[in-house]
This record gives sequence, structure tokens and C-alpha cells, in this order.
Amino acid sequence: MTPARTPVHRQDAEPAKRRPWDEVPRWQIYLPLGLYLLFTLVPFYWMLLFAFRPTGSTSLAPWPLTLEHFDKVWNDRSFALFFKNSLIVGLVSMLLTTVVALAGGYALARFDFAVKRGFMLALLCSQFIPGALMLVPLFQIFADLRMINSLGSVIIAEAVFQLPLSMILISGFIKNVPYSLEEAAWVDGCGRFRAFCAVVLPLLRPGLIAVGSFAFVHSWNHFLFALMFLSNQDKQTIPVGLATLMGADSVDLGALAAGGVISALPVVLVFAFIQKWLVTGFSAGAVKG
Repeated sequence: MTPARTPVHRQDAEPAKRRPWDEVPRWQIYLPLGLYLLFTLVPFYWMLLFAFRPTGSTSLAPWPLTLEHFDKVWNDRSFALFFKNSLIVGLVSMLLTTVVALAGGYALARFDFAVKRGFMLALLCSQFIPGALMLVPLFQIFADLRMINSLGSVIIAEAVFQLPLSMILISGFIKNVPYSLEEAAWVDGCGRFRAFCAVVLPLLRPGLIAVGSFAFVHSWNHFLFALMFLSNQDKQTIPVGLATLMGADSVDLGALAAGGVISALPVVLVFAFIQKWLVTGFSAGAVKG
């Protein structure tokens, strides 16, 4: 009999030697971040300065504080009406985009069909088409439908242009949900729609919040469609209202800055709300076990 071989124990691997560039001094991290933060916040400071500083003041600090510019744009320049119109466009287009993208994203994630790859390619290629190229055909379509000077025309245009990316994102979220969860619900007697609502939809909440928030912000800030499809002042949105504050010969900087603050406030609140979903929510729906 051949003698049994004793196992040879390898020597423990030596710890990897630290290279000089592995340990970066903190100042080399904080300095560029601080410069970037300064570059980002300085324009916001100037906007707040002109918005809250009295007319004619040259102080670099907004003191004494005044709300005269906000009163002027909110009451005299019809920003209260512009704000309501922008809110309607943003919320309705967000709801429409999310619902349609949810249905389309589920189909892309769960079903196989002959032209699926071509359809996905078409969705991706549509993102390279500028909205300005579609203004003439869209205007003609809405004119034939008698939807010019209607908020519905802007809502439909915004939803259509946001659908491709939203469908792709939601289909990625749905793929992270194991198909076995739906099959288990079917075994328990649920239909496809009921299983989707009871099992898949709750796991998609972070993704839906992120997609819906981006759709709202895009519709809130978009200028081109509202400018072209809405000519009546009582139908205009905040981006168009901001453009009316800039005259050919002079610009009321205080009123323009106050309008900018009013326009930026909802966007800041939305991103402050969805921050935790953007950081930790994209991995939601994955099941461990």
C-alpha cells in the first residue's frame, strides 16, 4: 500500500503591501469637493440675495429682508396662476407617465415577443431626438384635435417624451423581482393582475417614486412645449412666466430672482424627499434567502 500523503499546508498569504496612492490625505478629497460645492452654491446665493434684498441696495448680504419682489411676481405678474398651471402639468404628466410606463415595463420584463429587441432599440434611439424637431408635427396634431391653448397638449407631449426612458427603468426594476413570487401567487389562486398588484407592485415602490419624481421635475422645468402650445397668459407655466420677466431693454433682477426661488422650491423639496429612495431604493425588490 502506498503511504497516505500528508496534506501540505501552504503558508498564509502575506498581507498586500500598501501602495503610496492607497492612502489619500483628507485635504485632497475635501478641497475639490469644497470647490465644487462653492461653485454650485454661489449662483443660489446670488439668486437669494437679489430676491430678498431691497430694490436699489448694493449690499452683499440680504439685510434688511424684504418680500416686495415675491409680492410683485406672485400678485402683479400672475405667478400664482403660473404656479397652479405648472403644478397641474407636473402632477398629471407624472401620473400618466408612471402608469403607462409601469404597464409597458412589465411587458418588457416578463414577456418575450418577436420584435422585443427592435422595440427596445427604438426606445433607446428615441432619446436622441430633440423635442424641437417634433414641434411642427405636434403642433399640427394638437391643432387638428383643437387642443392648442390647453394644458392637455403640454401634458400629453411631456408624457410621450418621458415614456421611453421611464419604461426602460421600470422594466429593470421589475426584472429584480423574482418571477417565482408571482408563480407562488398564481398557485394560491391569484390571477396575473392580482398577483402583480399584491406581490410585485409593493416591491416597486422605490423605483416608482424615483421615476415619478424625475417625470414631475422634467415637466415642471420644461420650457419649450409650454411656450409653443400655450399662447394665452392664463394658461402659461412658470418657465414661460420667468421668460416674460426679461424685457428687451431691461431686466428686473429682483423679480426675476424671486420667480427663480418660487420655481426652484418644489424641485428642491422633491429631491429632498426622494434622496433616500435614490441612494438605497434601486436595490429594493431583490430577495435574499
